[in-house]
Amino acid sequence: MGEKTTSADVANLSFEDALTELEGIVRRLEDGTGKLDEAIDAYERGAILKRHCETKLQEARARVEKIVLDTDGAASVAPTDFDRGTD
Repeated sequence: MGEKTTSADVANLSFEDALTELEGIVRRLEDGTGKLDEAIDAYERGAILKRHCETKLQEARARVEKIVLDTDGAASVAPTDFDRGTD
């Protein structure tokens, strides 16, 4: 399979790219035709991708929740912790 299983390479993926890769892994695992070691590696990679997707969704939710309306009705975005680079 040759997939990296480190969090570092996943961290640079967009939500959409990570989700697409995760869906591919799920399809291959459901097919059940691969070798056991490859399936375990794919499962590990899938777990990392799932965690990455969940984090991206949480960040998106936080940004949406921070959208505020000015007194004139114009929308603006209040800074969030991840906008400032803090975790």
